[in-house]
Amino acid sequence: MGNKHAIGLIDSGVGGLTVLKEALKQLPNENLIYLGDTARCPYGPRPAEQVIEFTRQMTHFLIQKEIKLLVIACNTATAVALDVIRQEIDIPVVGVILPGTRAAVKATKNHKVGVIGTQGTIKSASYQRALQTKTPNIQVFSLACPKFVPLVESNQFSSPVAKKTVAETLSPLQYSRMDTLILGCTHYPLLRPIIQNVVGSQVQLIDSGAETVGEVSVLLDYFEIANSSENKKPQYAFYTTGSTKMFDDIANEWLDNITVQSTHVNLEGN
Repeated sequence: MGNKHAIGLIDSGVGGLTVLKEALKQLPNENLIYLGDTARCPYGPRPAEQVIEFTRQMTHFLIQKEIKLLVIACNTATAVALDVIRQEIDIPVVGVILPGTRAAVKATKNHKVGVIGTQGTIKSASYQRALQTKTPNIQVFSLACPKFVPLVESNQFSSPVAKKTVAETLSPLQYSRMDTLILGCTHYPLLRPIIQNVVGSQVQLIDSGAETVGEVSVLLDYFEIANSSENKKPQYAFYTTGSTKMFDDIANEWLDNITVQSTHVNLEGN
């Protein structure tokens, strides 16, 4: 696999753009290909078998683009499909859950950590297991936030509706005394200012996606596949299974310094 080949990122929709934004910062020489399955988003309420199948379809699409490393930039897909995909393809595959738990364990002072995510991620208990394996005496407060992804996907992440929805949804965590909260869905950093406002400045927010890019950087060096062509402008490609206009509007608002023009794809046949 050539060093100049792209890193592939897949997500249920636009959420993984928060990971890609971090990759643009931390990995400025790398070519990146992003695929968001916006037509079938959200993945959170779907059965595990269906999420695995959709993740497999996205993976196959990017394998055809000759990617050198795959980032499953979706917590729900990481929770249920990471091990399956790793067995099926022969390039490195990175998920977003372990890097987030490592950062939370490092950040917490009182061993009280909150995790918010989709129904699928919370139901899988992946974060809870990973946190308690690392620190057995840690207290984990898990909360599913099913309304958050639709807010982001419909480009309402800074609206008054978003403020009201976030405040109502997070109210069960208000007496937890947590000092750290994992944003266990890559869509959630787009709601970060509102979430921070609701939980208070004393709670440290952990962006699993941002932490994941650090891990990608390590793997690129380990496998000696980092792109060292500093004099050549990196190439970025964006694909979506849904509306290219909606995807581009959100992507161009969220990503600085690059202009996104996505291509529509149909994955059903993949």
